[in-house]
Amino acid sequence: MDPTIGDNVDGEDLVIRRAAVDALGMQPGSIVVVDPNTGRVLTMVNQKLALKSGFIPCSTIKLVTALAALSEHVVERDTMIRLSRYLSMDLTTALAHSNNEYFGKLGTKLGFDRVIRYAKMMGLGEKAGLEITGEAAGEIPAEGPKFGGMVLLTAFGEGFQVTPLELAALLSAIANGGTLYYMQHPLTPYEMDHFTPQIKRQLELAPNGIPDIKLGMRGAVDYGTAQRAAYDPSEPVLGKTGTCTDFRAGSHMGWFASFNEVGAHKLVVVVMLTSPVKSVSGGVASAVAGALYRNLASQKFFAVGSSRQTDLPEILVTKPCCEQ
Repeated sequence: MDPTIGDNVDGEDLVIRRAAVDALGMQPGSIVVVDPNTGRVLTMVNQKLALKSGFIPCSTIKLVTALAALSEHVVERDTMIRLSRYLSMDLTTALAHSNNEYFGKLGTKLGFDRVIRYAKMMGLGEKAGLEITGEAAGEIPAEGPKFGGMVLLTAFGEGFQVTPLELAALLSAIANGGTLYYMQHPLTPYEMDHFTPQIKRQLELAPNGIPDIKLGMRGAVDYGTAQRAAYDPSEPVLGKTGTCTDFRAGSHMGWFASFNEVGAHKLVVVVMLTSPVKSVSGGVASAVAGALYRNLASQKFFAVGSSRQTDLPEILVTKPCCEQ
């Protein structure tokens, strides 16, 4: 089935949309591309999935776990955590290779309440968009897992339900250094001409938190679970894969949440794939993102001196952290 059926493309960047549609092909899933410095949604492919359905985030939840652990001084970037008699690992390596046991140990040290507090701060469990028609909020677990310990929560995202748009908002905050924007999807010429970025909140994280996890996200693409996302050694992609089964949805999941670090145009690209059979994974999702990045790079989209950048009006701050 064509995943673009029913999408409203008014106001979208058609160059980016064509690249995203070509990269996804006929695979069941969704791609969301956002400007991380403004919160503007540049394209949403398969908007029904991007807006109306929440899915288990799989290992992408490890970004929340890592930032919480760094901010709460549970771990430092270079702290070696023993995982077995012969294996110890630091945060960078654990993120790059998506080690479940490592993040289970962080989750156990953090405890349920602190993990949930940081997840809420980062926008999970609430609508990411500002007046985006049809958007539903994701869900945050009300209690810790009864079986399997914190590893299910903090390594697999068990109990969370996250939309691709929510994850794009979270990745935008990481990409821009800690500002959580409302996601906006202007549809009319008036909305496009009067677009104003709006901040939801500033993330209260350790000063070193985002720089420290960026090393692991870069490692995921350079030598870890997301190597198929790379498109140019001089223009690195940073990202986090996720692979697991969403038993509530009866589907296998493949996630890749990413952004490019250099170049004239910064993008957040979130790919979510879903399938009733084990044909999807975070690695496959990273390949879809890689195809999108390469498509745009071939059109000189990221080239310095491109004329595609725009001047934007003053940013408005509209909401403090974690209102109920």
